[in-house]
Amino acid sequence: MVWNRLIESVPNVSEGRNKDVVEAIAQAAAGRGRKVIDSSMDADHNRSVITIVGEPEGLLEGLVSLAAKATELIDLNFHRGEHPRMGAVDVIPFIPVRGVTMADCVSLSKSVGRQIAEELNIPVYLYEQSATRQNRRNLAEIRKGEFEGFKEKIMQAEWEPDFGEAMVHPSAGVVAVGAREYLIAYNIELASSDLSVAKDIARAVRYSSGGLRYVKALGLALKDRGIVQVSMNLTNFKKTPILRVYDIVKLEAARRGVEVTGSEIVGTVPRAALYDVARMSLQVRGFSHDLILEERIEDALGENC
Repeated sequence: MVWNRLIESVPNVSEGRNKDVVEAIAQAAAGRGRKVIDSSMDADHNRSVITIVGEPEGLLEGLVSLAAKATELIDLNFHRGEHPRMGAVDVIPFIPVRGVTMADCVSLSKSVGRQIAEELNIPVYLYEQSATRQNRRNLAEIRKGEFEGFKEKIMQAEWEPDFGEAMVHPSAGVVAVGAREYLIAYNIELASSDLSVAKDIARAVRYSSGGLRYVKALGLALKDRGIVQVSMNLTNFKKTPILRVYDIVKLEAARRGVEVTGSEIVGTVPRAALYDVARMSLQVRGFSHDLILEERIEDALGENC
């Protein structure tokens, strides 16, 4: 199966503890013209990331179906987790992969957003490249107030939804839909239960407070494990590589007398980002993708080898 026009979508749903619910939501997205390739649950965040690839037409049907199933199975009135959220389906991004442009992804995001609003009565906000207003480009700005605060927020003229009525869905909240470049969800765990340490480090590394460009960061508590975490979104791994982020977090933690115990990637990651880690950490002279066996095989035999 070869799709000439390939888009990735990575919807985040507000359920990370009930495997049956997450599987049902992921299965609802499957179908002709798209394929679910990954599902990652996080109990502390109470959030799951589902990775879907496909053609624009297939993704349109699959994402609306996913949103419908999430609306059926998730009630935010009973949802508690460390990660900020405003919707049962919190965010639906579209990323161009092959044979499509960012403009194609923007168009798809608007079609999906309009259909979700019309069929499910969920207010939709367009963000990132799809944003209709400057203050909506940043997802964090839209999400401020979360589900509990959105009943008042949505009544403000500046926060009228892009699609749907200015009325929060009683159990599913609101959803952000948009087009963007690749984003890596990357978390670093600390040998500490002091949440203030994680928040201080997050403040030191995130761009909005003077840290690294293309890094968004929060300090979160993983209560079940008794540790804290610096939870990050890396929005341009080519300009701010993963290894640089890891090294800075480790340095900031050491300054506070805390060790890094490990890290995790949520969902999937472009292999080029990991090649950068190998190149930077091993200091291999003349490193290129041609050194990677699988790359050479794919080049020689094609992607269906």
